[in-house]
Amino acid sequence: MLEIRDLFKSYENKPLLRGISFSVSQGETICLLGASGSGKSTLLRMIAGLEFPESGQILFNKIDLAQTPPHARDFGLVFQDYGLFPHLNIFDNIAFGLKMKALESSSLLLGMSRQQAVGLQSRVAEMLELVNLQGFEKRKVTDLSGGEQQRVALARALAPSPRLLMFDEPLGALDKSLKEDLLNQIRAILHKTKIPAIYVTHDQDEAFTIADRILFLHDGEIIRDGMPDEVWTNPKSAWAARMLGMGNVIEGRMQKAEGRRWKVKTSFGVFNVKCEHKHSVDEKVSLLLKQSPSPVFGRGARGEGDEIKLKVEDVLFKQDQLQVKLRGGLVIHLKEAPKVGQIIRVKVQVECLA
Repeated sequence: MLEIRDLFKSYENKPLLRGISFSVSQGETICLLGASGSGKSTLLRMIAGLEFPESGQILFNKIDLAQTPPHARDFGLVFQDYGLFPHLNIFDNIAFGLKMKALESSSLLLGMSRQQAVGLQSRVAEMLELVNLQGFEKRKVTDLSGGEQQRVALARALAPSPRLLMFDEPLGALDKSLKEDLLNQIRAILHKTKIPAIYVTHDQDEAFTIADRILFLHDGEIIRDGMPDEVWTNPKSAWAARMLGMGNVIEGRMQKAEGRRWKVKTSFGVFNVKCEHKHSVDEKVSLLLKQSPSPVFGRGARGEGDEIKLKVEDVLFKQDQLQVKLRGGLVIHLKEAPKVGQIIRVKVQVECLA
């Protein structure tokens, strides 16, 4: 459906997006996952027609949209700050895009026909039911909670039956419990309507909940593209592993190889690592340290992998587990609390990222 080919964009004479290419199929939801300032919102704005790339193509059904104005692209956009019209009630907010579409197909002086008006009312009622806001038609925007306002914004975007739906950090202003509920609702609505969608976020939990495919945007490039289970199993880069909070990413240097296993020297000791990549002696590499399941600290630490021995610098309570900060910046999670200053041993599994 949508195909992005080799997009470039600069900001203040500095490259922001460099050769971005990807596609979105019918009924597919992709997530652009990246840190703040990575260019995610700029990319959405270019797809919407609100900004223009310096080079590259934006195609929909193989038709170049370069000369197509934003309102004629038939794309929906849901913003973080809702973007609702405070002077209009809920009905008129949802009906806004429908009215514009109706007026485009008829004379502005004549207005909508009776048939169009009836169809508009029916469509708004359908959207209110879809986002579970039946009976809210006459309510003011200012009378709604943040979650309710975002559902109105979603209904407004869906009402004109867009060819593509885009979300720009839509849940950033909501608290955690409300965010989880609304995220599940959005996922269900996208699956029901089968509208292709692009969801932009810096939150990996949102990405894994809603996406059929996740694209990691970093330093102006897409560095990883895959299904949620694929990118979790194999992030392929140190940045992606850090973004996902998969474990501790450390730096090391290759010492020598024995078949496919390498001795890797780090500030935390020498690890024996199996690696499928091609390396040379003294090459700098990134390693991912995952703690073994159900580790026992202290003497007789159990679990497969290498053992690290470090001093505890801090212990934080994190709901059903304890987050333990160790010397050198490593973080592990334990069920029982060690003492600050205590030397502990923990088993870790080590993976080579590059």
